[in-house]
Amino acid sequence: MTSEAFSTPIALDETSIQQLLSQIIDPEVGASITDMGLVYGIRVSPELVEIDITMTSPACPMGGMILDDIDATLERYLPSDVQRKVNVVWDPPWDPSRMSATLRARFHLDS
Repeated sequence: MTSEAFSTPIALDETSIQQLLSQIIDPEVGASITDMGLVYGIRVSPELVEIDITMTSPACPMGGMILDDIDATLERYLPSDVQRKVNVVWDPPWDPSRMSATLRARFHLDS
C-alpha cells in the first residue's frame, strides 16, 4: 500500500471503496490492484462491504500479500460495525485487457 492514506473513515459507497482499493499496490507489478483490473465487483450496504477480486493467475505468489493488504485497509478505514467480505473469484479469468489504458500503455500492450 502507498503512504497516501485517508485520514478519516470513508463514505460507504462504491466510489469511495474503489478509491480506497486504488491505494493497494500489486507488489509484482508496482501498480494498484484497480489499475491492474483485479477488482471485479464492489457491493456496499450499511452493514457490509463485499469485494470480488481475482489474481493474475491461481498461482500468483503475491495473492496472500494482496489479500492481507485489502483486509488491513478495510479494517483501518471502515467503521468497526461494518462487516467486510473479500471473495477471490476466477471467472472470468484475468487477462491484460482488464488493465487500465495507462497501465497497458506502460507495458506496451496496446498496438
